Amino acid sequence: MRRRGRIELTLTCSSSREQLRDGRRDPVDVWLASLRVVFPLGRCAGRIPALGKPGLDDVESAVSTDDPSYSAKFSVDVPTPARMYNYGLGGKDNYAVDRAAVRAINARFPEALDATRANRLFLYRVVRFLARDAGISQFLDLGSGLPTQHNVHQVAQQFRPDAHVVYVDNDPIVLTHGRAVLAENEYTTVIAQDMTKPDEVLDHPEVRRIIDFTQPVAALFLSVPHSIPDDEMARHTIGTITDALVSGSYVALSQFVGADQQTADEFTAIMHSVGMKWRSRTPDQVKAFVSGLEPVEPGMVNVMDWRPDPTQPPLDPVDPALQSDIGASTERELAREFGGVLRKP
Repeated sequence: MRRRGRIELTLTCSSSREQLRDGRRDPVDVWLASLRVVFPLGRCAGRIPALGKPGLDDVESAVSTDDPSYSAKFSVDVPTPARMYNYGLGGKDNYAVDRAAVRAINARFPEALDATRANRLFLYRVVRFLARDAGISQFLDLGSGLPTQHNVHQVAQQFRPDAHVVYVDNDPIVLTHGRAVLAENEYTTVIAQDMTKPDEVLDHPEVRRIIDFTQPVAALFLSVPHSIPDDEMARHTIGTITDALVSGSYVALSQFVGADQQTADEFTAIMHSVGMKWRSRTPDQVKAFVSGLEPVEPGMVNVMDWRPDPTQPPLDPVDPALQSDIGASTERELAREFGGVLRKP
């Protein structure tokens, strides 16, 4: 019998009285300086605070865990990659601090917004290729981020209804939202795990339940390696996962790169200034992480150029505050997302 537990979310709030995009005060600003939300788990759905969703006070979720001691804690005073990415995609699961960080980055590298959105479109084309054309029915999505548009399981199961997907992320918000979204999907799950500890990812009971490593698997590191600043750690993370895959499996990878080392270093400095663990690299440095694998045509390229398809489903529009940055990549591309799909021989 499933043990009933409870999940505790501890939010720390600033007193800056930030405004939502519709002019209302952010709900978190009217909460106490520290608010603990405790809700029972098991067969009952919990309720969690909304993440800056105008017009909503809360969202319902069916959150469950077999570990009654699980405690997810997050701060609304510090930006996170998942929430910043969500903002760039036109999502509303983000806070004022995340929006401010994105705008600070765009002030120096406005083309970064196009790159962020291009990467999400790249994800759709990659998963479609893997499920529809390569016959892959198992996906391990490392550093998955918040559920948003055209998630991996939605794309894969469109072409292979029995596709199995495991999302891996160490952001507690991702875990909470992911479990709510996936509550009714028997072939898909999300786990809270640090991807830089790949052996623990591979040994996780949920991974072993969903993924059969005797059959081909697609490992996705999309918009991920730049969040692992240390080259050796990034190499170990990607290499350990790849080594666990059988022949005929695939690795899909993308990360922010600079036009040259100086640009990569400048972009890294901007990311550090907004509190991100980050390292932009050059294309050659990224290619080194997947040496020995066979690139699928057109190889490792700007993600905008990987099998572009103008008929694919579009993304949601961006916040009006970002609209002026849309299209900046047509004038310059000092920073861009670089990646591709590779087959394990």
